[in-house]
Parts: sequence; structure tokens; C-alpha cells
Amino acid sequence: MEVEEQNNTEIVIHWFRRDLRLEDNTSLYKALESGFKVLPVFIFDTAILSSLEKDDRRIGFICGVIEQLQSRLAESGSAIELLIGKPLEVFEQLASRFRIHAVFTNHDYEPYALERDAVVSEYLNKLGIGFQSFKDQVIFEKSEILNNSGNPYTVFTPYSNKWKQALNMQSVVSKTISKEKLSAALLQFKKTKAVMASDLGFENCNELQLPVIDEKKIAEYHHTRDLPALDATTRLSVHLRFGTVSIRSLVSMARRLNEVWLNELIWREFFMQILWHFPNVQHNAFKPAYDRINWLNQEADFRKWCEGETGFPIVDAGMRELRETGFMHNRVRMITASFLVKHLLIDWRWGEAWFARHLLDFELSSNNGNWQWASGSGCDAAPYFRIFNPVSQAEKFDPKAEYIRRWIPEFGSSKYCKPMIELSMSRDRCLKAYAVVRNK
Repeated sequence: MEVEEQNNTEIVIHWFRRDLRLEDNTSLYKALESGFKVLPVFIFDTAILSSLEKDDRRIGFICGVIEQLQSRLAESGSAIELLIGKPLEVFEQLASRFRIHAVFTNHDYEPYALERDAVVSEYLNKLGIGFQSFKDQVIFEKSEILNNSGNPYTVFTPYSNKWKQALNMQSVVSKTISKEKLSAALLQFKKTKAVMASDLGFENCNELQLPVIDEKKIAEYHHTRDLPALDATTRLSVHLRFGTVSIRSLVSMARRLNEVWLNELIWREFFMQILWHFPNVQHNAFKPAYDRINWLNQEADFRKWCEGETGFPIVDAGMRELRETGFMHNRVRMITASFLVKHLLIDWRWGEAWFARHLLDFELSSNNGNWQWASGSGCDAAPYFRIFNPVSQAEKFDPKAEYIRRWIPEFGSSKYCKPMIELSMSRDRCLKAYAVVRNK
């Protein structure tokens, strides 16, 4: 993207990150209200890109969303300037090209993002350029929800109760951004050639999925959410991950339609505040005793799990769905995680990393929190002795094997693999291994 430098005009920058939308975008709204012309920017961070596999679907998704935003901004005579590099180096270049009054962006809470923003903010402040960041991807953040002693909650139910009380004491206001406001405040220029995943060294996976909010699915969520054969979940997790939909709009809808679905949104914020207050959980068990478990960590067993070749159909169907689509039904995520950790005695961090690589909706705090929940090592986790039986789980939640047959075409034939373990043996083995937790 080539933007004509306007060195005599002081501007502000809106830095798009996990907020890839024009509607109800706090930072963009603040930038447009600043009184300065606004340059929208997106940075393909090479520090992140270099850590990803070349078939990572998320890059194709991001490129597709940005191209859609470009089309909409073109109606206002503007565009997003797309830049590739390390954020600090990119802002060094931008500072040499423009008179920048301030950079506006929305908070990101993950450890790498905090380090990145601290470096960029320090550099900009030395130049007299403001760095303004806003809450946008959550309703409550950091230390906004604490217990009566002023400490963070580590159990979900009291956290959610306090969260709902706080929500009832305030209004959830969406920030309207009109096309007229965009046209008046954005720098006027035309975009150049679109950036494709292949331009960044990735496969051109066509993963663009526009957010579709189905109120009927939300209203019936508590009845259908555990049935993977049905198209009954909202599939909005990826849009929350990349900010293509506003959390404020979803919470407002959840309050009106379904409290069970609202609780799912609150779980997301619960895990975010856990990571914020206890950053050690990124690499270690929330409950230290669980780091003493003697995992078997058999590579061959892990590979069978990854490839959906365990011989347990509900597990294999989920793992194949993940590999093929970048998505897995939430009930099946719990079953596959429990199988890996408790039946195969493989460290939850191995599974967490596999999901992090393949899930289109990967979010560090939720992925970490849910894997620790499954292993029993996290806050408010499933107890060590709760071990999902993949056979009874399939009978209960996929009784006609519709989901299983969708992902395992050879199911029911001699071509399908035999069970890799005996369930009662592996359950007993798990309980013995977890004795270090019981006897702490």
C-alpha cells in the first residue's frame, strides 16, 4: 500500500489488530473523534508469522477479512495501509513519513502483545507521539471483577455472579460509526494490490467466514449445544478471536435470548483474567501439584491421537474435523482432551500446542484454561477422577453416529482401526499416576 505522505498534516493512526471490523470499534471510534485525519494500519507481524506453519488457516482468514474491509473503506475514499515487519520497525518507518499526533489501538492482553505494545509505546513516547489503547474485546478486563477481598476469582460461578451484577449496574453501549464519519475523518487514498496469504509465504486457504448471528441458534443453545451432529452452535468464536464481531453486541443479545450462552461468553473473560493475574499458567499448571504427574508422553500414541487413528470414533471424528476444517465442536473438544491427558497420560501442554496450531478460533487464554480444566490442573477444573469415557460419550451425544460417520467414512468397516487401548486399564493407570495430586 502506498499512501501519499502528507508531512504538513498531523494525523492519528488507528492500528487494527484483534478488532477487524468497522462497527462498534472503540479505538477506531476514538480516532475518528480526535479531530485529526485518521490513517488505518494493519501490520503483518513477522515475529508471529515466522512461528506459524505454512498451511495456517488463520492467515487466509485475516487476508480475507481485510480485503472485505478494504472494499467497504473504498466507499469512503480510503483504505487500510498494509505493512509487513516487526511492529517497532514499522512504526519507525511511519514516523519518518508522517507527522503523527498519536497511535490509537485496542487492548490485547496476551504476554507477547503486552511486550510488543510496551516497546512500541516507549518508542512513540520518546518522539512525543501518544499511544492510546482502549478496552474493546471484553466487557470487563484485568482487575475490574474482584472478590470482596480485592483478589481475583479462581472459581467460575462466583466470578460470573459478580460479572453479571457489575453488568446490571452499567449500560452496554455500542459506538456507532457512520459512513459519513469515515468519509470525513479518514485519509483519502486508494488501496494498491491486495495482500494474499501466498504473498506472506503461506498457502492461499480460502477461510473467510463472515459472522452470521442466528438468534434461533442462540435461543435454543442450551438444548442443542452438546450434539455435534447438529449445526446448532453459533460458530462465532473465531469472530470473537479476530474481532470481526463486537462483544458488546453479543452480550446484549445473550442477555435477551439465553443465559447459558451468556455464560459461555463469561467463561472467555474468566480465562482472560486468569491469564492476566496468573501469567505463569501459560507454561505451568495453575495447581502446582499437577506438575508432578509422571506423564507417559509416548510419541506414537500422540501421533495416533493427532491423526484421528485411536480406534475410538468420537475422538477420531473430532481430531479429523480439526485437521480438515480448523474447528471442533466444544463437547468433542472436552472428550478428545480428556482422552489424551487421562487415557493416554500425555501432558496437557502437548494437546494445547496441537490445538493452538490448528484451531481457527485459537485464543491463548481459553485454550490454556480449557486444557487445564480437562487435565484437572487449572482453576475450577474437572476433578482428577473425572475421566470421560469416549464410548458412553458417543452413545449419549451422537447416538446415531451421524457426526462420527461424517468424519470417518470407513467407520463400521474392517478399514477402521482397532481401539489403541483398553479403557478400564487406562483409567486405572491414570488414577495411579494422579496419586501425586491426591497425596500432596
